[in-house]
Amino acid sequence: MQHSASSALVVSGWHRMSYSFNDNTLISQHLESLIRKLHAFVGNAVTQDRNIVFGAGSTQVLSAAAYVLSLANSSSSHSPTRVVASVPYYAYEGDAHTWRNRSESDASTNVIEFVTSPNNPNGLLYKAVPHGPNVKTAYDRAYYWPHFTPIPAPADEDLMVFTLSKLTGHAGSRFGWAVVKDETVFNKMVLHMQVNSIGVSKDTQLRAFKLLKAILEEGTQIFDFAYQTMKSKWERLATTLSLSNRFSLQKINPQYCFFYNKVRESSPAYAWVKCEKEEDKDCYAVLKAANIIVRKGNVFGSEDNYVRLSLVRSQDDFDILIQRLQKLVSEEDGAISM
Repeated sequence: MQHSASSALVVSGWHRMSYSFNDNTLISQHLESLIRKLHAFVGNAVTQDRNIVFGAGSTQVLSAAAYVLSLANSSSSHSPTRVVASVPYYAYEGDAHTWRNRSESDASTNVIEFVTSPNNPNGLLYKAVPHGPNVKTAYDRAYYWPHFTPIPAPADEDLMVFTLSKLTGHAGSRFGWAVVKDETVFNKMVLHMQVNSIGVSKDTQLRAFKLLKAILEEGTQIFDFAYQTMKSKWERLATTLSLSNRFSLQKINPQYCFFYNKVRESSPAYAWVKCEKEEDKDCYAVLKAANIIVRKGNVFGSEDNYVRLSLVRSQDDFDILIQRLQKLVSEEDGAISM
């Protein structure tokens, strides 16, 4: 809103009507160049000597990655490929730790691990768990931006996925990208996108270009704004729940951030809340009774005494959330008073 003019987009009715750009590809080279500049500016990913592929949000990019990596695995074995992630995980199948020993000892076990880092829902910086000849890894780096986490080093994995929704908040534009080291994997992902959806909408690519251009023109402003917003929310949430004997938050150690050149706390998109009391086995029901919307722990492969609480909501919604949490905590037996 503070930069409405520089981020605004007006498109003539006759503009960008064909499938492809002038170079006969489905990927805007101007947008790709901006993405490389953005990663270099933030210092959160290595893009040199890598290829970049676009998708309709990170969902389509991750789907393409899983498809292509499963083809690489199936060439050496007739065993089906399992997609796994470490608990708590977002919308994936299987626990990576369960498959670790099996993948290292059994050459017929085909595994693709999705490593979400920072993780959704607990905000921790994860590394791959399984290793072996038939193990492939895709890193979901959606939240690896300075407003959510310290940037201790540029991400340098073989396949890294990012999304506009967690960078600028434009979830409805449905734009994601992958930074891919292996050219064969990249080419197969591009082909998959062509067959699946004939690439990403030109209108979406133009919107993403305009937004990223505005970000780079303003330097650190959007990251400063977003970081201060998330930092303030976390301070208020932590203060509220510090008075509670019933609820606790995830612990994330401070790290040195090369973007801000200082040691700092994380400010993740979600709070991973635990109901500490034995009788509160269904943490979702406890918070729902207080009119607080959360996601159940079992959605993330965890126990039901955990829930995910979203902090990426409007300021008005967050203020109401804090009010309801304060009321809930004040009703506890033995709660600490301000």
